Amino acid sequence: MKVYLESLGCKLNQCERDALAVQFVQAGHTVVLDPEQADVCVLNTCAVTHVAARKSRQRMRHLQRSSPAARLVATGCYVSLGENGLSADLCVGNEAKDDLVPRVEALLEQWRMAPTPGGLSQTEALKPRTRPMVKIQDGCDNECTYCIVHVLRGKQRSRAREAILAEVAGLVQQGYQEVVLTGVHISSYGRDRDDSLVGLLRAILSGTPPERLRLSSLEPWDIDPEFLTLWEDPCLCRHLHLSLQSGCDRTLARMNRNYTTAQYAALVAEAREAIPDLALTTDVIAGFPGETEADFEQSAAFVESMGLARTHVFVYSPRPGTPAAGMPDQVDPQVRKARAARLRSIGRASSRQSRMRFVGRTMPVLWETRRPDGRWSGLTDNYMRVYVDSEADLANTICSARLLGLEKGGLRGTLA
Repeated sequence: MKVYLESLGCKLNQCERDALAVQFVQAGHTVVLDPEQADVCVLNTCAVTHVAARKSRQRMRHLQRSSPAARLVATGCYVSLGENGLSADLCVGNEAKDDLVPRVEALLEQWRMAPTPGGLSQTEALKPRTRPMVKIQDGCDNECTYCIVHVLRGKQRSRAREAILAEVAGLVQQGYQEVVLTGVHISSYGRDRDDSLVGLLRAILSGTPPERLRLSSLEPWDIDPEFLTLWEDPCLCRHLHLSLQSGCDRTLARMNRNYTTAQYAALVAEAREAIPDLALTTDVIAGFPGETEADFEQSAAFVESMGLARTHVFVYSPRPGTPAAGMPDQVDPQVRKARAARLRSIGRASSRQSRMRFVGRTMPVLWETRRPDGRWSGLTDNYMRVYVDSEADLANTICSARLLGLEKGGLRGTLA
């Protein structure tokens, strides 16, 4: 059986897609990179916003048109949402995603398909050449009023530390320079296992760590001084993604976020003091129910004051089943979009200022891919995108570049 896999949405979905690819190959099937060559197309869907849900439906319809002879399998958050609109032969929610491969295999006879010889070379083409992701937990016990993810993903569940250590060590052995730890709420890791994220990180760093270890999104209320001391080890990337969601205390309270803007600002100051050249990135929602013009101005001013390296702005999206969807004073959609545009403008200016501080510096860069224009693209450990001209094959290598000036979304440089 030839299988095509695709993922929408977050890094966790991408990580799960890669894991499914490995499972299909280990079961004797072939992973293909073109849906038109597939017997089965698997789409890992997203439903974090109404736009993501719409994209999931649209992408499934596209696969149906491009691969009319293939069987379609839908999994992920849109399936767990329970809404209609996916023309799939098999739907597997998040709660059963780990059993997706045997569920597909159980239908092979009915679908008149047979296993075909597989090869990991095809599977590896799906994985990042330089920055593979390792899932350390799933689910979330928070109840942010706007968020449907804790409903779709379920309660917090941590992977066993031993399994994570083995996976990271295996990736290091394969030659990967950077590993990204991901999940729904990774800072809650270990609470269900008498463990902690600090404990896990210490174990990775004292074992067989990669050259770089990067963390995905963290919640501000989970960060403490002990956590920040871990950055004494240079393996940890100097990048923290601390979800903010709003720069207005009144809005944060309605969102059921467990901090104030003053607490967030104090944490940012503490983190920057502990980690020189730290890059801070965040998420912000525009147009949350009840957000007045004054609330928004306060939020925008706070975001601007933080000097963030990158700001991911989301237009508020009512999700059925969340408290916020039923709140009074829903903001007009056009006002939401206008506020989001303003926040994105602030974010772009802040990003430029953040990158400008490094012009003239020489920094190590992990090179990922050669762009169509012939230039190499890579990342510093503090999450700045760098572009250089080079005829050498730099893929999956770390070497230094002198940063010469700003480029759209990044910096241009030359190999040092």
